[in-house]
Amino acid sequence: MAFIVPPPRSSPDAGPGRAGAGPVAPRPAALARWYEQSLGWATEGRAPVRLLTGIRFDVLELPAEAGHALLRRPVRTGPVLLSGGRVGLLVAAGGADELSGLLDWLEWGPIALDLTAVGAGGRITAPSPRGGGGAGSPGAAVWLRPPEPRHGPGPALPALAGFGSSGEDAPDLVRLVDAAATECHRVRLSRARAGLRKGSPADQPLAFS
Repeated sequence: MAFIVPPPRSSPDAGPGRAGAGPVAPRPAALARWYEQSLGWATEGRAPVRLLTGIRFDVLELPAEAGHALLRRPVRTGPVLLSGGRVGLLVAAGGADELSGLLDWLEWGPIALDLTAVGAGGRITAPSPRGGGGAGSPGAAVWLRPPEPRHGPGPALPALAGFGSSGEDAPDLVRLVDAAATECHRVRLSRARAGLRKGSPADQPLAFS
């Protein structure tokens, strides 16, 4: 079961609010402290709080439409977030370096896919610990599949077999990348067809699979 932090009734770190106003997003110091203490993740603690990639995890990013479609597929994932119209799939550290090679191996290489990776030296906006997209302002980073606490029994991050520290219990990075590429390609074809219906030529020749 995904770990979701319940909103505190009163906290010196919480912003001002009023009864019935709904959950209040934690202040930067509290948010950074939660990630560091509960998950053991490195943060850049100034506002907006950012999570450092390439240490405990990397992130595969794809359009929100493709990401939501991926979550409806029977493919195992790790934690999943939504930020700025992009879905982020957390994978084992080092996975970002494998993306290009995996896409070539899976024969997606020649196709322009809006599938990118954030690895060592990167940063992503830290979502509120509360999952489900119900907290924060519109467009704020939210967890679609929240992470488990580091001492909990949550699923390991997607990794290549024998790669990284996740071990044999980790979801398969190859399957995840292939599913993500498939959904990105479907979104690309859909947008190209919509452009053709409006009389605009597609930017690139379409590739069908």
